Amino acid sequence: MTTAPSPAAPAAAAPPSPNPHIMAVTSGKGGVGKTFVSANLAAALARNGRKVLVLDADLGLANLDVVLNLFPKITLHDVFTGKASLAEAVLPAPGGFHVLLAGSGMVEYSRMTPEVREKLQQVIDEVAPRYDHVLLDTGAGISEVVLYTVSLAGQVLVVATPEPTSLTDAYATIKVLATTQGRRRIQLLVNQTRKTGEARAVRQQLQQVVDRYVNPTLDSPVRLDLLGEVPSDPAVREAVQRRQLLLELLPGTPPAMSMLAVAQRLLTP
Repeated sequence: MTTAPSPAAPAAAAPPSPNPHIMAVTSGKGGVGKTFVSANLAAALARNGRKVLVLDADLGLANLDVVLNLFPKITLHDVFTGKASLAEAVLPAPGGFHVLLAGSGMVEYSRMTPEVREKLQQVIDEVAPRYDHVLLDTGAGISEVVLYTVSLAGQVLVVATPEPTSLTDAYATIKVLATTQGRRRIQLLVNQTRKTGEARAVRQQLQQVVDRYVNPTLDSPVRLDLLGEVPSDPAVREAVQRRQLLLELLPGTPPAMSMLAVAQRLLTP
């Protein structure tokens, strides 16, 4: 894997929340299945009896509603503008969890203004005590919006695929999280694997690059923990096209079983 050029350091974000049950699901690039992972991981956690909320934190480019075939009348935008209460915006989703959906195509959320920061923080502070797990489905990349959202989580899950561009962008994301937010432990999920052991190889490859280029500059090393992998399978495409959770549409398939295993690892101390 060729290393990415050092990304420009963004402004320092707020310190991470101490609440370990808030997890940001993020990625270096789009198209790696981040929202698919967020939704199906939530369903897998719910199957274990956990109360789960997924917050679509890809402000302005939201698509969690599409994945779940939901048609919300009230979104985070309405909460932010005072047109609706937070309680009205939280919706039940297929799979036994709740969602808080964002609006799409809203240019005002392309940058993180102080007002949006404050409102997003308030929303998360209000909903977090009501759930065992809050998953923040962020946008992709290392924009200010994404990094601020990630900073509100106690845990970070980086979703990547074995493709070289995904690995390069995952490395850039890990580097920025380590240097600007003090992250020293980051979870990794490898999606669309095609052979046994590929996820472990991806994790080792990324860790080696981090050890060589990032860790020597830090006070303590960054460790990447492999939370799991999801094998490439036509069932995933079918579920996405039909706007259904894989765990409900095709629960016995290898990727569905993999998501259940990921949830179990997340629940194991």
